[in-house]
Amino acid sequence: MLEQLGLEPGHKVLEIGAGTGYNAALMAHIVGKTGQVVTVDIDQESVDAAREHLAAAGFDRVQVVCANGGYGYADAAPYDRIILTVGARDIAPSWWEQTKPGGRLVLPLSIGGQESIAFGQVDDRLSSLSVRDCGFMPLRGACAAPRPVIVAQLGPDPDLEMRLRAKRPLDSDRAYEWLTGPSVDWEVNVRASVHEIIGGLLMWLALYEPNMGRMVAWDDVAERDIVPSLCGPGQTRKVVFSPVLLGERRLAALMRPPGQPAPFLDYNEPFAPGPPFALFVRLFGTDESLARRLIARIQAWDAAGRPSSDGLRIRAYPSDSGYVPAEGEIVVEKRWTRLMLDWPT
Repeated sequence: MLEQLGLEPGHKVLEIGAGTGYNAALMAHIVGKTGQVVTVDIDQESVDAAREHLAAAGFDRVQVVCANGGYGYADAAPYDRIILTVGARDIAPSWWEQTKPGGRLVLPLSIGGQESIAFGQVDDRLSSLSVRDCGFMPLRGACAAPRPVIVAQLGPDPDLEMRLRAKRPLDSDRAYEWLTGPSVDWEVNVRASVHEIIGGLLMWLALYEPNMGRMVAWDDVAERDIVPSLCGPGQTRKVVFSPVLLGERRLAALMRPPGQPAPFLDYNEPFAPGPPFALFVRLFGTDESLARRLIARIQAWDAAGRPSSDGLRIRAYPSDSGYVPAEGEIVVEKRWTRLMLDWPT
């Protein structure tokens, strides 16, 4: 993210999410004594600890402020660079307003998945300079959005759940009946690695299918093959998950070949390359159209060259800008911004 931020000596930078103060110290080292670093956090204990750590490391020139980062920090604005080390659902107006013309904003932004995006200002919009996969705890405070997903327990075991976007209703009892009932496995005729799936296919599905969700199982339930697993991290607890497309009378889950157990991924290297494997879809229910639809989406991703975050272009406009999307652009509506996504040739 610091590479995305492009700091230079003399820059003034605002960090939202002080943490331990370590990242602020790195930035203070880069901008030097002619630069200025301000880091804000909503939690007073974190602020006190970060201030103490920075002073002990010889970076007491960093200004540590207890404030709501959703509003930026106007007292020291404008900034050459603004960076968020917390996940955001939208680009708050204050971050845009407090960035100097020609400046840069880097933040983990939810666009189906979470991506670390470096934005530069171009006329009336923000345009992505780079996009990287990431995962951060969400922003807190007045500018934080409601939780983007609902989590529902499936069946009697609390270690089996479904996660869906908040606006999608779910009959969890019926979903559990589907999950424990008859099923049919369909071959997709596409092979992919975990890296390609996490870094590309899951975002593609989330952007094109608003009814995509995720089934998750932990510990003993993860070992019982209730969830047709695709992959899962394994460290303090074993977890497996499967992306699912939910319909009115059935659900379809993306999975590995039948009978092939999913390896537990290392938290430290979730995007490490690995061998490709054949993709399958397991249909729970009787209507084949849902399985065919999910398979068609996966094959379209493959035919499009397997788009991932690496080649993704994102432009952010104010929500009232009146911009008319071009053919092929994906529109993601937010509270304050309209995001236009595409993969240029």
